Amino acid sequence: VGLHNCGFWRPKSLLDTARFTLSFNSRHRKKHQDSRALWKHEAVQKYLETLSKEYQQVSRLLNADSTNDFEQRTLRKRCADLSPVAAAFQEIKEAEREVQELEAMCRELDSRDEKQLLELALEEKETLDKKINMLCRKLFQLLVPKEKYDRSHVILEVTAGRTTGGDICQQFTKEMFEMYQNYADYKSWTFDIVNYTPAEIGGLHHAAAHISGDDVYRHLKYEGGTHRVQRIPETGLSSRMQRIHTGTMSVIVLPQPEEVDVKVDPKDLRIDTFRAKGAGGQHVNKTDSAVRIVHLPTGLAVECQQERSQLLNKEIALRTLRAKLYQQVIEKQLSQEQSARKLQLGTRAQSERIRTYNFTQDRVTDHRILYDARNIKEILSGKEALDKLINRLLEFAEVEAVTEYLGNLQALEGGGC
Repeated sequence: VGLHNCGFWRPKSLLDTARFTLSFNSRHRKKHQDSRALWKHEAVQKYLETLSKEYQQVSRLLNADSTNDFEQRTLRKRCADLSPVAAAFQEIKEAEREVQELEAMCRELDSRDEKQLLELALEEKETLDKKINMLCRKLFQLLVPKEKYDRSHVILEVTAGRTTGGDICQQFTKEMFEMYQNYADYKSWTFDIVNYTPAEIGGLHHAAAHISGDDVYRHLKYEGGTHRVQRIPETGLSSRMQRIHTGTMSVIVLPQPEEVDVKVDPKDLRIDTFRAKGAGGQHVNKTDSAVRIVHLPTGLAVECQQERSQLLNKEIALRTLRAKLYQQVIEKQLSQEQSARKLQLGTRAQSERIRTYNFTQDRVTDHRILYDARNIKEILSGKEALDKLINRLLEFAEVEAVTEYLGNLQALEGGGC
């Protein structure tokens, strides 16, 4: 709660607040609540009414032209912050009034002669409902503060589970890596493979990629964690048993700001070269082009075998190492108790899974938001179905952030602050 320097009281806006830490791990998580449902809550309406009134008051003060230059600058900035929120709020209110008028008209249109008019009214109501849903999502996106690294590029790593599933984990890891590669293509991002360690039977032990483009970290930040697969294997040793196997793989998503300024002393590095593995024709196993760099003070190790040139691989590996060293700084900001890596990886136990891919039931379940999606092949293709699931997670995070903020605000008001 704060007192504006121009003399009128206002609650501290979401637009002024720092980053929210979203808790996806509650055992008592309620069924996913969307933006439209949150919009109808009394506390939300009251808060938005307050912001709308503040916007009108700020506008009047600006038009009055009776403030000094410093106050004018402050008011202009506040007006710019509140303007899109107030506009979306009024637009939703207007659309709801139109819906109410249509509903009233529909109740009166019950004769057979008016059937065609009734159908037109219902179509218009459906269009307005979609518009309101879209505006509610837009409104809460405006209210939730942007995270510092949302626009950053990322380093994405996948690793097959070490404890369960064997070859099924490795095959699933390969499918997941290809899913994110296809998703990058779907979003028009650049996907550069930094490291790729294939398994003997066609799967994947570990791989890493640098993904760059618009809002990459924003879309991928909730993909980090343990992913579980349940299926009857089609290939490999497990396929002989013809029963449902369960395995896991892990995903790590690390933000990589464009400007990563980390000084690395060459004396602190151990650089090894080795022969690349996997696809590559005659070049593979003939030259020591792959590079592994170990940062001795921290024990951090990175590999790159993407290019045929040892020099290029070394350059890419150094860039990745700097990003991981910089990540140590980022992790302190992302979490006070645990690092981003630990938050995403946990212990790789199945009880910590974030998502289950059940092939026998053709179902993907995201356990954080209790959301089921059908058609696994569509999701693994990395296109519209995966984008829909990811946006569902983002909407849930936005709704949770607004709910948490309003809860804190009510607690402050109740405490007399």
